[in-house]
Amino acid sequence: MKRVLLTIEYDGSGFYGWQKQNGMRTVQGEVEKALAIVTGTECEVFASGRTDAGVHALGQTAHFDLNVPVPISKLADVLNSLLPDDISIKKAKYVEDDFHARFSIKRKCYEYKVYIGTRKQALKSRYQAWVKNPLDIDKMIKAGKMFLGKHNFQGYCASAATVSDYSRTIHDIRISKKGEMIIFEVEGSGFLYNMVRILVGTLVDIGRCKLTEKSAKEALDTQDRSKAGVTMPPNGLYLKWTKY
Repeated sequence: MKRVLLTIEYDGSGFYGWQKQNGMRTVQGEVEKALAIVTGTECEVFASGRTDAGVHALGQTAHFDLNVPVPISKLADVLNSLLPDDISIKKAKYVEDDFHARFSIKRKCYEYKVYIGTRKQALKSRYQAWVKNPLDIDKMIKAGKMFLGKHNFQGYCASAATVSDYSRTIHDIRISKKGEMIIFEVEGSGFLYNMVRILVGTLVDIGRCKLTEKSAKEALDTQDRSKAGVTMPPNGLYLKWTKY
C-alpha cells in the first residue's frame, strides 16, 4: 500500500462543497467514485481543507492510500478520463506513509477576485464577486497589514465555527488591480470557517468607506464579529495552493 498526494483543480459552481454529503454532488464524492473504478475498492480521500459550495480550487491537495499496482505516472490521466469536466487532477505523486494532506500542511494561499463595474457580468458571475463602486486600493493595502502575524481571529470567522483555538498566522496579504478586477491573495498557516471571505469583505468595506480601519482593528482585538465587514460570496474564492 502506498500513500498518494493529488493536486486537484475544480470549478466549485456545481458542487455542494468538497465534503461528501448524502444525496449531494460534492468534489470528494466524485473523486472517490473515480478512484473506486480504478482500484476496485473504496478509497477515502483526505483534503488539505474543506471548501464550501461555490468555492473553486486551482491547487487543492488531497491524499489517499493506493492498494493496487496502478502506475503513478498514469494515474492523473486515468482519473481525468473518469471525472466530470469540472474536476481535473493536475498531478499525482507518492508521499511518505505518515504524510497527511491536512495535518502536514505548512502554508496555504487563497485568492479572491472582485470585479468593479456599474453592471454585472453574467458569463463571469460564477467566478468573481461584483462591487459597483470603486475601491481605494491604498487604503485596503494599509488596513491589511493589521492582520499580519499571529492573532485570535474569532471576530473574523462564521458563528458556526466550532474550534478550541482561534489563533491563526497570516504571512501575507497581497492586493493588486488588473483592469476592472481587484485580486486579493491571503497566505497563512491555516484558516477558520469563512475567515478569508470575512477578511476580504472587511477590506472591501474599508475600500468603499463603509467601515473604518479602527472598527476592523476592534474586531481583531475584541473578537467582536459585528465590528468586522461583510462575508463575501463564495463564487470569488479560489484555493490557490498549499505548501508542505
